[in-house]
Amino acid sequence: MTVGCLCLLLGGGLVSPSPREVFLRLVHGVADGNSSELPDLYGEVTDVRHPMATPESEPLTSRRALREHFTVPPEARESLPKRSVVDVVVHETADPEVIVAEFAYEFTLPDDSVAKVPCVFVMRVRDGQIIESRDYIDPIRTYTARGDLDRLIASLRKGVS
Repeated sequence: MTVGCLCLLLGGGLVSPSPREVFLRLVHGVADGNSSELPDLYGEVTDVRHPMATPESEPLTSRRALREHFTVPPEARESLPKRSVVDVVVHETADPEVIVAEFAYEFTLPDDSVAKVPCVFVMRVRDGQIIESRDYIDPIRTYTARGDLDRLIASLRKGVS
């Protein structure tokens, strides 16, 4: 089953997956490199922001923008270290559409060492689709895990000059 199939048939009616289920599909899909399926987890209109992104990034407000965001050229995909999702804790809130999820991406580096990138996502999921998300991802550990710390430093220097 692909992540695009978001509803389950239960007792004669369709039931949307819970926010927790959608979150898990998202982060495991990212870790597995299923980028073509990920945009279907989002609404046509959405508001996804990465407040800690370095360099700063614009909000992603449509499924089309998310499709572009998740598109990784094949040559770049091959150079990315393998990653998995670990340390998942999902907090449900008084609002049944909103969750706060703590987790880490664990990268296996070329020398077989492991680098953890801590993350916190605050998501609103309606009818099985993400309509709003704030994705807090440690940029220094991300660039370090990808072996791309020089690119981070260059982008920071650009912002200062």
